[in-house]
Amino acid sequence: MRVKYHQLSDRDKKKFLGEFYSMIALLKNREEVKNFFKDLLTLGEVVMISRRIQIAKLLLEGYTYEEIRKELKIGFTTVSQVERWLNNGFGGYKKAITDYRKKYPEKDEFEKYGRVPFSREWVRKKYPAHYLLANLLNKKSKR
Repeated sequence: MRVKYHQLSDRDKKKFLGEFYSMIALLKNREEVKNFFKDLLTLGEVVMISRRIQIAKLLLEGYTYEEIRKELKIGFTTVSQVERWLNNGFGGYKKAITDYRKKYPEKDEFEKYGRVPFSREWVRKKYPAHYLLANLLNKKSKR
């Protein structure tokens, strides 16, 4: 069922979107939210939305377009679009990410290592003993 937003009447837009936002606001906990979105969205849609959130988080942390593209294996246009929403939108990304970090600081454990999880740099910093020789050589070559 394909619906084009611009072809809806103003009345229908307000009705559909109003009910959607109100239903989400009624969800009481993580489990209810999870079940609602599992029923509502395909797994591909959830991943797409989740990646947008990751892009927004990385942009807020000061990562460059190129770093984000390489880490998440996405296109320039996707990063650009998320940045546009992040900076010119309604503040939803920034508020949600800020609130998430306050409530779940341990969930972003990987950020203290300065990289996206499972990147080469992240693994080296997370497991320094395993990469002791490589890390020592790397430090020496930077001097």
